Amino acid sequence: VMALIEWNQSLKVDIKQFDDQHQQLVAMVNQLHQAIKDGQGADLLDEILVSLLEYTRVHFTAEEVLMEQYSYPEYLRHKKEHIDLVSQVEEVIRQFNAGKILQPINLMQFLVNWLTNHIKGEDKKYTDFFKNKGIE
Repeated sequence: VMALIEWNQSLKVDIKQFDDQHQQLVAMVNQLHQAIKDGQGADLLDEILVSLLEYTRVHFTAEEVLMEQYSYPEYLRHKKEHIDLVSQVEEVIRQFNAGKILQPINLMQFLVNWLTNHIKGEDKKYTDFFKNKGIE
């Protein structure tokens, strides 16, 4: 069975803590995709969405703490992107709970783009910065 998102080199930021967290997020998106394919009920989908949101918050906070600690120059811009991403996911969950039929394909496409674009675009920018600070 093909996972929706394959974890590969292109998603690695080379900071172990964050690669582990990104891998977990990818696994959760794949889990949601599988649940949709299996025709799981709204309760389970909501549960997975909510835990995805919770874990996203935990991960974003971990990145921000380190960015602030080491005065990462892009900190505020990166944090703003985090805030925007979280509110987009919250909106999806709100619509889902309001009984709006979410097209699973749209939902999954949104999550895939959201995750992969953010990692490849924004997160990879901090690799060299943190590595120069001796963070592995």
